[in-house]
Amino acid sequence: GFTLIVPGVDKLRKVNMQIVTMPVPAQDGITRDNVTVRVDAVIYFKVVDAADAVIQVEDYRFAVSQMAQTSLRSIIGKSDLDDLLSNREKLNQGLELMIDSPAMGWGVQIDRVEIKDVSLPETMKRSMARQAEADRERRARIINADAELQASKKLAEAAGVMSEQPAALQLRLLQTVVAVAAEKNSTLVLPFPVELLRFLERAQQPTAPA
Repeated sequence: GFTLIVPGVDKLRKVNMQIVTMPVPAQDGITRDNVTVRVDAVIYFKVVDAADAVIQVEDYRFAVSQMAQTSLRSIIGKSDLDDLLSNREKLNQGLELMIDSPAMGWGVQIDRVEIKDVSLPETMKRSMARQAEADRERRARIINADAELQASKKLAEAAGVMSEQPAALQLRLLQTVVAVAAEKNSTLVLPFPVELLRFLERAQQPTAPA
């Protein structure tokens, strides 16, 4: 509405009460597990009491910015590297509470705080890459070993069945010959016929007493 300003006595100061988006400059810090990181964020806030924003603090934008930077450095020192990389929602909520508590006295309400990026040293990136590669190699070896174990069990079961039926071994030999011959890129030589194997097998069987 209309505002009456007495020249020389009153002073008019306009305050924007829309949501303000303010980037928080990147802060260097050391995490709780002794890793040097560089973290930046963005903060969303708005003025809910224009009188307090003008009277209680000299420059509410500058005050919110400094409080955000201080809180960001504090949250870095209290967190592990894994939390900064994978548990940002919890850290965002902690940042919002740390900034919103003093800001309410300035007539400012913190709407949201988001961590934008976490920069790691090159040595740490290489170490994490080697760790991930070693973990993938470990899982691959475990899978291969488990496959070998299952295959050996199946082969043992197949050998037991074939030992009970000698003809099954001969059929398996013929199947192998057919599989090799299907490629048409090799020559297969059988030093003796399968019938000779059967003859030797019958000769080894004990004769029944008369």
